Amino acid sequence: MARALAARSARPSSPVSLPLSEALGCRLAAPLTALVAVPGVDVSAMDGYAVAGPGPWRVVGRVLAGGVPHDGELRPGEAVEIATGAPTPVGAESVLPYEQAQAAPSWVDGVAEPSWVDGVAEPGRHIRRRGEDIPEGAVALGAGTVLTPVALGLAAALGHDTLRVRPRPRVCVLVTGDEVVREGLPGPGRVRDAIGPFLPGLVEWAGGRVADTVSLPDGRQPLHACLARPAVGALPDTTLPEAARLEAARLASACAGTARPGSVPFTDESVPFADVVVVCGASSRGPADHLRKVLGGLGADVLVDGVAVRPGHPQLLARLPDGPLVVGLPGNPFAALSAALTLLAPVLRELAMTPARVESSALAGAVRAHPRDTRLVPVRRSARGAVPVGHDGPGSLWGAALADALAVVPPGWAGEQVELIELPPGG
Repeated sequence: MARALAARSARPSSPVSLPLSEALGCRLAAPLTALVAVPGVDVSAMDGYAVAGPGPWRVVGRVLAGGVPHDGELRPGEAVEIATGAPTPVGAESVLPYEQAQAAPSWVDGVAEPSWVDGVAEPGRHIRRRGEDIPEGAVALGAGTVLTPVALGLAAALGHDTLRVRPRPRVCVLVTGDEVVREGLPGPGRVRDAIGPFLPGLVEWAGGRVADTVSLPDGRQPLHACLARPAVGALPDTTLPEAARLEAARLASACAGTARPGSVPFTDESVPFADVVVVCGASSRGPADHLRKVLGGLGADVLVDGVAVRPGHPQLLARLPDGPLVVGLPGNPFAALSAALTLLAPVLRELAMTPARVESSALAGAVRAHPRDTRLVPVRRSARGAVPVGHDGPGSLWGAALADALAVVPPGWAGEQVELIELPPGG
């Protein structure tokens, strides 16, 4: 099966150290341990008075969070006014909250300051002891844990500035075609790019991230320039004419994420700029489809050359020499989505260690099986089974936008349950 072959072709990247700001969504390559105790010292859990012995207590100082700790040991009958999170003085037995205290003020320079305080203080109450929440050296999260926003906050609280992680696979998207426009209303003979906009969300959902998206004109030279750079880190083909070499160098720079502000910079030179390159619209065998010839010229190992699936059969998976995987998608939007779910998503899930949901269902509606190929049919889950939503032509995303899964309908299907391939949330 193509999806299983795609997953097996993935080669996970070596662990890297990333700052917390860049680690969101990555998986820990090693357990997250506490470099400091939480809290780091005994602190007050309330605003009030740290007290020693029975009351009433004479107020001998004030301590604020982040301020200078109280100097010396608190003796019985003494209190220190204290803020939440401030270190409790040595000798403090509990904290008496403001709302439970009766303070007797004295006037200092026209300002009322508490000089005595009384109330009922429970021994040990409202003091968070050092390491009470997390002891120093404790393992807080295991290796393989996905770093969520909350997990990054925990890592910071435990004293970490960087984390050793399995990096999220990086994807460079190459959108080919002279007829493709990226904004506005397409003119006669032109079409809006519908593939580039859905790929970042699909890549993110599968565990990766898009490093850059580059629009390429039809032709061998631009495609060669972009694929040669990540393959071997070399300059573009010097046998090309000067003008073509300059254009190829510009495109290679764009593919490497250096040409456009906002592209993701990668400073770890041990990791190639992209783990996967997605080529949109050049995987068929028409006169403007140059992907196979370019891959052949670069010595790529073609792993999948077409899949018996409708829509999306002219899809392709290859590995560049000492370089990333290349996923070729058809130019029709729904065909490209089907191919992305067949080849791209399994690769990214394997690299990111994010297992796919396994599901099957009866079909609650009429579906016509293809005589030779597997069909991918947009459906919505229901209590009756998976309901086909229609609008499933290869050039339209309408059905997929209404659906929450694609039903895998094998050739000769006779009504039995079918596998469902989940779609990113929202279709």
